[in-house]
Amino acid sequence: MTQEVDPHTRPRRGPPRKDEPGAREKILAVAKDLFYGEGIRATGVDTIVARSGVSKTSFYRVFPSKDDLIAEYARQYDRLYWTRWDNQMAPLAGEPRKQLFAFIDSVASRVMENSFRGCPCINIASEIPDAQHPARRVAAEHKMELKRRLQAIAQDLSVPDPGLSAEQLVAIANGAYSTAVIARELISAESLRSAAAAAVAAA
Repeated sequence: MTQEVDPHTRPRRGPPRKDEPGAREKILAVAKDLFYGEGIRATGVDTIVARSGVSKTSFYRVFPSKDDLIAEYARQYDRLYWTRWDNQMAPLAGEPRKQLFAFIDSVASRVMENSFRGCPCINIASEIPDAQHPARRVAAEHKMELKRRLQAIAQDLSVPDPGLSAEQLVAIANGAYSTAVIARELISAESLRSAAAAAVAAA
């Protein structure tokens, strides 16, 4: 697997220091904001170190390279997304239509936020050309998991082809994420709900 070589990459020296769990959290919090708001490649290690208040030595003890940090950023997003999904869907268990529209409404709500800068997984894919990069693999698996979960909802709705419906629903969500970055006024909850209803029209 070929990864971009970070010129600041240094080997880990010795065991983690006692303050490094805190350093890890600070680095990830700053990286999350910068990677999402300003771009992964536009954000350098020096900027992350300066804004997080940790030393560069501590940074490289926790993350041997910037690529390691990018991969953990992707994994963190993935974990948080599915935690939110589970919390949202659990009260709607046994009601697949409500689950479907809860998902669609969450997409609509997210893209209307002023802080919205696109889907993190799509952003990762657009900034990292290497499909074997760990962050790209996390992003790809995230989208596949989304399809699996939407397919399960489609199956509960008894649509003729749950896999096809799930692919259409993923495309609707990804289309909304991408379009909203360019022209948010082209997206509405009503249009997304209508498209989702058409994807499961046979239910």
